Amino acid sequence: MELEEQEMRKSRKISSSSSALINNLDDGCLMHIFSFLSPIPDRYNTALVCHRWCYLACHPRLWLRVDRSMKDFSEPGVFPNIEEAVSAARPGDTILIAAGGSHLASNIQIRKPLCLIGGGELPDETTLVCLRGSDSALEFLSTCKLSNLTVKAELGCCLLHRSGRLIIDECILQCESNPLDYLSCPIVSTAGSGVFPSNLKSDGDSVSVSHTRIEGGAKAVLTSGDLALQRVRVIYARTCLYFWFDVDCK
Repeated sequence: MELEEQEMRKSRKISSSSSALINNLDDGCLMHIFSFLSPIPDRYNTALVCHRWCYLACHPRLWLRVDRSMKDFSEPGVFPNIEEAVSAARPGDTILIAAGGSHLASNIQIRKPLCLIGGGELPDETTLVCLRGSDSALEFLSTCKLSNLTVKAELGCCLLHRSGRLIIDECILQCESNPLDYLSCPIVSTAGSGVFPSNLKSDGDSVSVSHTRIEGGAKAVLTSGDLALQRVRVIYARTCLYFWFDVDCK
């Protein structure tokens, strides 16, 4: 018993000393370390450690926020809507979209590498709504990632992929039921079709979908360029279907 107690004391000393060592780093060093963590869940979890880590993990240098509930948008890195956040973002930035309510997203073009993440615990807590008459909610002309989001569209597509590598992880894509369902698709890819100028095309054009619910529309994905649906996997749950697939060169 004495040996076990001694070992426990040693482990406590080591853990406390290691945490003290990392807290001796200045804010710039800690923020640089946090920048290598994945936004969800690792960087999110670091914000729960203490007030200092929360401030650094949520710093606008690491990600931008879209929060309609904010009354004062003078705080740096906080925006009332997705379009303004995308416009202000730098290549490689992460945009955290607040959970609760619906965010309007109609024909928003993304021409730089970005990561858009829902701020809720589940994807249906953060909803992007594309108004009827819009071509898409989001239009991608660069490498981007979507995670933990619900995107709803009617008589159009949820996501329009023009070029770059698009990664969709743990999302919900819904085309609302309509007599003209054959006109809508959750994902449309025109990469390699010649619709856009050659300077916007990328050699790495592809779409990768994982652990994502897809509901409504004529088909899950529609391609009109050089890409084709490949490596499809489906898991049948009690209330829905979860898809894994790639859209890549034929």
